[in-house]
Amino acid sequence: MATRSLWRSRAKLAVVATTLCTGAAAAAVATSDDPASAAKLCTTVPVRLLRDATTAASVVFDYQYSLWGLPEGSKERAKIKHEVHLRSARKLQELCFINGGIYIKLGQHIGQLEYLVPQEYVITMRESMLNKCPVSSYDQVCEVFKKELGETPDKVFDEFDREPIASASLAQVHVARTHDGQKVAVKVQHTHMTDTAAADQATVEFLINTLHWLFPSFDYRWLVAEIRESLPKELDFLIEAKNSVKCLENFRKMSPHIADYVYAPEVVWSLTTSKLLTMEFMDGVQVNDVNSIRRLGMQPGEVSKLVSQTFAEMMFKHGFVHCDPHAANLLVRPLPYGKRSIFGKKKPQLILLDHGLYKELDFSTRFSYASLWRALVFSDANGIKEHSVKLGAGEDLYVLFAGIVTMRPWNRVIDPAMDHLVIKDTDSSELQMYASQYFPQISELLRRLPRVILLMLKTNDCLRAVNNSLLQGSSMETFLIIGKVSSEAVVEAKMMQTKSLFSRINIWLEEFLFEARLLALQIALWLLQVRKALT
Repeated sequence: MATRSLWRSRAKLAVVATTLCTGAAAAAVATSDDPASAAKLCTTVPVRLLRDATTAASVVFDYQYSLWGLPEGSKERAKIKHEVHLRSARKLQELCFINGGIYIKLGQHIGQLEYLVPQEYVITMRESMLNKCPVSSYDQVCEVFKKELGETPDKVFDEFDREPIASASLAQVHVARTHDGQKVAVKVQHTHMTDTAAADQATVEFLINTLHWLFPSFDYRWLVAEIRESLPKELDFLIEAKNSVKCLENFRKMSPHIADYVYAPEVVWSLTTSKLLTMEFMDGVQVNDVNSIRRLGMQPGEVSKLVSQTFAEMMFKHGFVHCDPHAANLLVRPLPYGKRSIFGKKKPQLILLDHGLYKELDFSTRFSYASLWRALVFSDANGIKEHSVKLGAGEDLYVLFAGIVTMRPWNRVIDPAMDHLVIKDTDSSELQMYASQYFPQISELLRRLPRVILLMLKTNDCLRAVNNSLLQGSSMETFLIIGKVSSEAVVEAKMMQTKSLFSRINIWLEEFLFEARLLALQIALWLLQVRKALT
């Protein structure tokens, strides 16, 4: 009976996939204005869909068969589940690489959802998806150029390097020199993105919905909804170019004190279209390249503080957030104006790349999110509950939400100790245990949270990974910066909402108390660092 049931699940997937393959191909022919593209879809889409269904069926069968009859909580089940997770992650990795495009994007999302999906998936995807993306041939690059600018790259530019210096899920980057001598970076969209993006989006949705149907606790439909909303924007490089301009304008207007320390490449608008983005070439080192940072005369700790402050300003003050800040999208260089720290070290400048994925936080969400982080930094249990509920976690799951935001168990979140949010080396296994134990509750929380908050969680995970690389662990200074910026944002928001002098005085007094507490924490941290240096 058991075996028959397992094969029935596999058969269901095959039948649905066959129907979907035929329907998608027919729809492509019926709706396409380009016969060549339609023919290409008819040959590639069914193959990709069948590949998807086969992988999904294999993963489902492996879980059901391998775990059949093993008691919950037993060591044997835990061991076998780890092996199945690993096998399934590798199957998904292989599928992402073969299909490319949106599938790579999906793999990157999974690799950044630390402790929200099994660790085996996170590690497998993170190790491969950022640095081993497929590369389009030079002929395919020429095809894009002809469609967008009417000429091949060697005619458009004085020099054009045929080999890309980087390749990502949606595009690759080439170095070129314009006819007036400017060195530029040219981002070229992969040709297959235009051909199969809509169909791939539908198949990814099919895969995740099917897995949810077979395993109700596996509910990552929010990820499909996010890809559906964000992908069209990421595929339009004119939107990306405008995002980069708006980002720098926000720093100049709302965060002038660090505007000089944050930079984005200037766009060459005359050579930019929806599928080609030409911008100033940037010399810098990747933000997690600690040795190169030191070699250039900068301190990794100063870079970490700049990264933390940059994104805290975006989240809590600007409400316009770069949501893909993994290490490949962040470069560092010495500040061009030659300023140095009091210790004679060069001050860093952070260069933000890949502005395709941004999220806007409305006033209410931005205020609640800033208030939540201020409460987290100061171990304010009532404030954490109040603002977690306002952000959509609910009164039943706000404790879990606080744990996911900080990657700390609740008893540490509300611990008044100065370093209560700093993640220790021993915390990793504890967090993985909680993630496994509360997987259904985590799935429910992710289902109910607004997608903009889910993107903030992803952004936090990216930033945490960057800071861990720079500091070899998390740092108290990061949270002091978050506490300061979030507190300033809360005060600014409250001031905007009241005209009463009495209310404003109360807000100023409240802010003074928070600033005093932050100063006390900073002094305590400084004394601790001095003591360590002396011993």
